[in-house]
Amino acid sequence: MSEAASSHVALAKSTRNSATPNSAKDDALLASLTPLLHEWLPRQRWFAGKDHPVTGFSLVSATEMLPLDAADDPGMLHLLLRVEQPERTAVPDDDCYQLLLGVRPSLPDSLAGALVGRVEGGQLAGRTVYDAPHDPRLAGLLLERFRRPGTLGTLRFERTAEIPSGLAPRVLDAEQSNSSLVYGDAYILKIFRRVFPGTNPDLELPLALSREGCERVPAPIAWFEAPGAEPLTLGILQPFLHGARDGWQLALAALAAGRDFVPEARALGRATAEVHTALAAALPTPALRGTQTRQLVAGMVERLEAAAKAVPALLPHAPGLRAAFEAVNDLGLRGSGWAQQRVHGDLHLGQTLRSPDGLWSLIDFEGEPARPLPERRRPAPPARDVAGMLRSFDYAARSHQPWHPEWAARCRAAYCEGYAQAGGTDPRGEPELLRAHETDKAVYEVLYEARHRPDWLPVPMAAIERLARSAAA
Repeated sequence: MSEAASSHVALAKSTRNSATPNSAKDDALLASLTPLLHEWLPRQRWFAGKDHPVTGFSLVSATEMLPLDAADDPGMLHLLLRVEQPERTAVPDDDCYQLLLGVRPSLPDSLAGALVGRVEGGQLAGRTVYDAPHDPRLAGLLLERFRRPGTLGTLRFERTAEIPSGLAPRVLDAEQSNSSLVYGDAYILKIFRRVFPGTNPDLELPLALSREGCERVPAPIAWFEAPGAEPLTLGILQPFLHGARDGWQLALAALAAGRDFVPEARALGRATAEVHTALAAALPTPALRGTQTRQLVAGMVERLEAAAKAVPALLPHAPGLRAAFEAVNDLGLRGSGWAQQRVHGDLHLGQTLRSPDGLWSLIDFEGEPARPLPERRRPAPPARDVAGMLRSFDYAARSHQPWHPEWAARCRAAYCEGYAQAGGTDPRGEPELLRAHETDKAVYEVLYEARHRPDWLPVPMAAIERLARSAAA
């Protein structure tokens, strides 16, 4: 029997065997895996609680995606797991992690880097557990699940189009908060590692954009989730833009070659405006005014105060930065209002791709993964996305030696011009709102760089100085 045929048999068998949960069996399974997970999980790039000890785990669900009792064939186990970290504050109770674990008697050398560990007791005693996406056989079987949508244990698979078989999988190593698999050169599967109740905007927004006929964002082909009153989005299959390069790489290449990036920046502005226009047509657009304006400003001020406590270098600039926020509040008190809508939420050059034919696309709509999901799904002024991209041009220019501030200034202007051409409104026409969002982003960057990349701290601090002077003028 061919491997493809045996995969279909295994899929059918595991569908029958995994639909009936067994709480005692699941508890025993978790107990046998706990010593391994204590060591392995904190080492993963996508684990959010690295700075605090893990004291235990609780199981949300367990699904055998492939039988675990086969003597020689690999099994595959899907876990949703809550991690207990009492010293880590402000962690939501519904915060959990998604694990896809392969099970084999022993690992071939090619999978040594995916090792989780060898189980000492329980039903898997003596067997080796590893990170399943790195196993081409198990990754291929995951694609088969999308080809045959439906329910498997605690999981549900959906698709919008036919998916061919036999596409060779490979893992992308560049991911941070998620894991990604590429199938052939046709599809990319993003697997969310830290998951929350509620539809992930990385599924919700591209689906809405596809209904509007917007071609700037790859439309979801398939996805899987844990059903419930608020389903957990677990993974999304989208077209893979073969040969495309991200905007960050292109910008750095232009700087290294001494080339301008103005045409590309202008085209990116047009692409952003087209996406915003489609999102506004597809989803509600509540106005920002009154109480909502005060709440927006209060959140910005709160983040500034917290960052200034952690990074004393912000303190001399705090009055000017606070003035940038209060300017929006003052306009709100005088009756001004602004448009709000669903936005990208974490837009920068690295979230854009240019295909070989020159078409720009926007990707990764999940927003800032560290923020709670309800917050990431809230409408916001389009200026939030614009500010993120303006900061990204500044980062690119500062990453090159010598620094080219005029390069960034030209890109920023061209981006806003392109946005105005496609969207009908120039973001610079609302200077207070744009400056407040850019200031909020720069404050976030200062805190991030101080904690994770101190050598990069001068990049956002240069923006802090500029924005503080501008607001105080």
